[in-house]
Amino acid sequence: MDLRLKDKTAFVSGSTQGIGFAVARALLGEGAAVVINGRSEAGVQDALRRLRAELPDADVSGRGADFSDAAQVRDLLASLGDLDILVNNVGLFGLDRFEEVSDDEWQRYFDVNVMSGVRLSRQVLSGMLDRKWGRILFISSESGVNVPADMVHYGVTKAAMIALGNGLSKLTRGTEVTVNTILGGPTYSDGVAGTVAGIAQARNVPADEMKAAIISANQTTLLQRFIEPSEIAQLVLYLASPLSAATNGAAVRADGGVLTTMI
Repeated sequence: MDLRLKDKTAFVSGSTQGIGFAVARALLGEGAAVVINGRSEAGVQDALRRLRAELPDADVSGRGADFSDAAQVRDLLASLGDLDILVNNVGLFGLDRFEEVSDDEWQRYFDVNVMSGVRLSRQVLSGMLDRKWGRILFISSESGVNVPADMVHYGVTKAAMIALGNGLSKLTRGTEVTVNTILGGPTYSDGVAGTVAGIAQARNVPADEMKAAIISANQTTLLQRFIEPSEIAQLVLYLASPLSAATNGAAVRADGGVLTTMI
């Protein structure tokens, strides 16, 4: 199927590894020009090398910026030209007891998980509206709907992303601009793999055994395994394409059936 992305330019935040990297690779595979992003310039250059080795004809470039640093964000925004597709993927993730999360940590989560999307969307939305075409996507989580007790700060920021996407969509009336959110389920990204490995080491069990135990403990998953980053990326491709014009203001599930609600 031709997703008609060959003449599109995309920016994917937090795309040097995990879901973001898979999204960038998938967009490049469809012929889009992609700007990737990571916290460090070294990480960006490493990701660029990997993408160019896999896709030698790809039009890919990169910008380093840490979204918890206001000055770096301002520099990044100033460097962005017109975009057809914005994928707000960058995010922090962690298991923490609610009473142990400081105000500063709450603020850091909001700056990275929520304000990154606010600032990037504000930068590019007006141009999309003027051209009457564009796609803004937020990579949220089922944790934004069913907030976990051991990740309250994470879940709250993911809920805010859903609300932000829905609100922005109401600004797009009468255009071919859409704003949608993907509710990802338990995905075996690099960050999650690192967390699983850390828990496994602390409990002195093999990482694969810990990985299986985590899925077994999730009593609502229908997939019965971790989602692969590439599986999230496939939904991004559709929602980023002209084929998805009728989907706007939606929170689309790619959660492996973890959420038990019908809608």
